Parts: sequence; structure tokens; C-alpha cells
Amino acid sequence: MNLIETFQDLVAQVPEFVQPLIVALAAAVPFIEGEGAASIGIIGGIHPVVAVIAAVIGNFACVAILVLAGAGARNAVVTRRRNRTRELVPAGGDAPASLESDAPQVDAAVSPRKAKFQRALVRYGVPGVSLLGPLLLPTQFTATMLAAAGVGKVRVLVWQAIAIIGWTTVVAVLVSGVVYAVG
Repeated sequence: MNLIETFQDLVAQVPEFVQPLIVALAAAVPFIEGEGAASIGIIGGIHPVVAVIAAVIGNFACVAILVLAGAGARNAVVTRRRNRTRELVPAGGDAPASLESDAPQVDAAVSPRKAKFQRALVRYGVPGVSLLGPLLLPTQFTATMLAAAGVGKVRVLVWQAIAIIGWTTVVAVLVSGVVYAVG
């Protein structure tokens, strides 16, 4: 039995008032996310609006935690690098420009995936990466990478919220149409 079937069975076995909680928990799982969780809920008999709201809340809560953690980790690294730079520079001396920058440093030996992400970020910006990202990667991964790249937390969270609501709603409308057409 796979994870999706497990969540479907769980939705069918718990009382009706607990079912949205199961949908929210499923939405926090990468690759299931809001779209899959809303589908699980709708197929399990939950009203589509309730399933979408629960899925959006579960997916966004997980993304928010990861963005805050990713931004905090980046801040700690930048602060540590800045403090180390101050220790290396003699009093009254100037640090090399490469050591003073808060901008993400591009290593010559950057991984192909990171380089691909950086190109997409430059080409499409935060809105494009957030809205198109779910086609390739879970929102949890995309949001964490944006935060780690130095994009502001609020900006990442706003665009991720828009993407989560949009994708979850579109998929839920499609699934609802199929479920109600067949049933």
C-alpha cells in the first residue's frame, strides 16, 4: 500500500469532523501537497471546498515552517561569514569586495541543479518560480530554495500562498468534475 492509499483509507475510517485534519496532514507531505491532498479528500467524500481549505492550510503551514527555517539558516551562515571576515581584516583595512557582499555567492563548482534553479530564478523571478515550480518540484523544495537563495521571507510566502491556492483549486475543480460526472 502506498502513501496516497494510506491517507485515503484513513480519511474513510475517521469521523467526519477529523477528515479535514487528515487532508491537511497529507498536504504537508512533499509530492502529495495541496493538489493531491484535496483530491484524496474529494474522492473520500469530503465537500470540495472543505478539502481545498484543509489542503491549502496543511501545505502552506509546512511551506511556512520550511521558509522560516531556511531563511534562519541562511541568516546564520551570512552572519557567521560576516563575523569571520571582520576577524580576518586588519583594523582600518578594507575587506575584499567578494567577502562583504550579502548576495548569494556563486561557486565555480556549483551543482547543475543549483545552476538550473539560479537560471530559472533570474529568468522568471520569484512569481514565476513559485507559480511554475509545482510542475517540477514540490512547493516545499522550491520555497526552501528561494529562502536559502536570499529572497525575503514575506515575498516567498506570499507567492507560495498564491501558487498553493491556485494549483490546489484548479486540481480540485478538475477532480470534482470527474468525481461528480462518474458518480
